[in-house]
Amino acid sequence: MAEPNSDSDRGFDVASAQAGGVIKNGREILFQGFNWESKNNNWWEHLANKIPDLANSGFTSIWLPPPAQSLSPDGYLPQNLYCLNSCYGSNDQLRSLLGKLSEHKIRAMADVVINHRVGTTQGHGGVYNRYDGIPLPWDEHAVTSCSGGLGNKSTGENFDGVPNIDHTQSFVREDIAQWLIWLRKDVGFQDFRFDFAKGYSPEFVKEYVEKSKPMFSVGEYWDNCEYSPTDSSLNYNQDSHRQRIINWIDSTGGLCAAFDFTSKGILQEAVKGQMWRLQDVQGKPPGVMGWWPSRAVTFIDNHDTGSTQNHWPFPSEHIMEGYAYILTHPGIPTVFYDHFYDWGNSTHDQIARLMEIRRSQDIHSRSTIKIIEAQPELYSAIIEDKLCMKIGDGSWSPSGDEWKLATSGIRYAVWHK
Repeated sequence: MAEPNSDSDRGFDVASAQAGGVIKNGREILFQGFNWESKNNNWWEHLANKIPDLANSGFTSIWLPPPAQSLSPDGYLPQNLYCLNSCYGSNDQLRSLLGKLSEHKIRAMADVVINHRVGTTQGHGGVYNRYDGIPLPWDEHAVTSCSGGLGNKSTGENFDGVPNIDHTQSFVREDIAQWLIWLRKDVGFQDFRFDFAKGYSPEFVKEYVEKSKPMFSVGEYWDNCEYSPTDSSLNYNQDSHRQRIINWIDSTGGLCAAFDFTSKGILQEAVKGQMWRLQDVQGKPPGVMGWWPSRAVTFIDNHDTGSTQNHWPFPSEHIMEGYAYILTHPGIPTVFYDHFYDWGNSTHDQIARLMEIRRSQDIHSRSTIKIIEAQPELYSAIIEDKLCMKIGDGSWSPSGDEWKLATSGIRYAVWHK
């Protein structure tokens, strides 16, 4: 498995260039282009109007919701994978959106839901585990035995209530690979986000990336952090949590990045007056970004953790501290739709300014970092020896006349030379 505390390429970027999956220069800034209520709007047309602003802001890729027809309006219970008429809009509207994104040199990321699929017909055990009458007309052998099918046991965790797909079947893998190739070559997606990546072995993700060759791919390996059994507080040491994510990335051959849930969990506690959490025992950032930053996709919230689901929200009064952290640090940062467009012009402009500084100072996924302060009310760091930042209530500024204030807000500031 991957050794911690190292971002050695180990040949993975060479493989990536040949097989797709991870862009080598590491200068990505992703945008999650939806929330949990987007299904209730004509979303493809709505997003199309945002494209000029998104391009001007410097986003490289936009993560879109699942595009296929689904039993649930949000798209996460897919049925006919080749039907692109959904609650977000029509096939034509989606293709028009992707065309406009391409014109503005922004890649489109498809939300790939392949852990489970809802059948059209009741089969073995009275479960809807047959897919008669639609493309990919699988039978019960495509469904894992632990979710009502006649296939093999699942290679990951079970997603309860619906048929889970048996990726050990060669015909299933070939069909999924061809669907991904169709999404990329025919529909116009260039990047993939693998939903519920805990549900099947990462070796299958490696195969799908190698065959479909996306420009960039990221997996949702959402694991629980470690908490104290006595008072339910977050443990300081989350090494085992981030190691599990590292192991997942490593098992994809390093071809697929992963969302840095470790950094999110630590950061949203740190901003509450526990900034000491932002430095591990070796003096590094404590999340996945501290061990394998070029594969760590950092974020503050998404459609699950925030939005109207609000399962694990970042404290709202500290949102800008969160963005000041991820947009100045190594890793691949992601901005959430709600924060950029629903929180008012001030938040939008502050995030856009931090993105502009990241680009102008050429901060990237592998940038070096030196943590200066990690006290309860203050965190500060120097990145690439040309940008420094602080968050928290504590007073701090860099020494030396070469440092110029680039931007600041409530409880954060950024300087560069």
